[in-house]
Amino acid sequence: MLHLQGGKFEDRQFGDFPELLHPSDLVIFNDTKVLPARLFGHRSPLLEAEVISRGEFGERTIRFAPLPDFFARLESLGHIPLPPYIDREDTLQDRERYQTVFARDPGSVAAPTAGLHFTEEILDRLRANGIETASLTLHVGLGTFSPIRTEVVEEHKIHTEWYQLPEETREKVVRAKRDCRRVVAVGTTAVRTLEYAAGKSQEIGQPPGAQFGEADIFIYPGYRFNVVDAMLTNFHLPKSTLLMLVSAFAGRETVLAAYAHAVRERYRFFSYGDCMFIE
Repeated sequence: MLHLQGGKFEDRQFGDFPELLHPSDLVIFNDTKVLPARLFGHRSPLLEAEVISRGEFGERTIRFAPLPDFFARLESLGHIPLPPYIDREDTLQDRERYQTVFARDPGSVAAPTAGLHFTEEILDRLRANGIETASLTLHVGLGTFSPIRTEVVEEHKIHTEWYQLPEETREKVVRAKRDCRRVVAVGTTAVRTLEYAAGKSQEIGQPPGAQFGEADIFIYPGYRFNVVDAMLTNFHLPKSTLLMLVSAFAGRETVLAAYAHAVRERYRFFSYGDCMFIE
């Protein structure tokens, strides 16, 4: 784990993470669960679907025939959608390995990878240190990983992703901000959810209860963060919206220097790679 603080960075182990936190911190996880959403088309009555529209960069919108047990059928026929740079077929082990230990709500086609570093032992240490935790849900779609193809960053259109911010989590965030305590987001998906929900609250005036809907926030340098004070994140692909988000949070030049250091020190990048704690 690369620890990035005040423009300076230090090589650490992820086991150090609980001790790097402040006792007053609120740590927020994304509890989405990856579906076996990769399907191969064959002529078969087991699961019927048709392509109803085509996107500009190879996307397809598919409509499935109604089934009373659709998700059970998906579990039976589907494959875990490993990232394209993992050049092998998925295995039964991936159904467990490509999930976080706190995954609960099925709906993602990719794991919120910063959460893959956590074990039950690390979570126990957080609790033992008195760290407050909470969960939200953002179902990760393929659009998160689509490269920016426009010359002007602002012209890139990010895909929407379904999210839910439970009332309990929302109340914890409100109390933490009121008490000047840090909100630490585990992963860019948690960052996007918190910042999007905060923007919606400002629009409609802090509604009671849970918040949910379709998040389409695109965070790039120049964005002013309203909720997140620190984040844990993996190392991301060039020209990705995820790298833009991290650059917005820590500063472009600082992030480029940190990535150059990570390359020199042979950090592993992407889904099963190493992570960076930014505060």
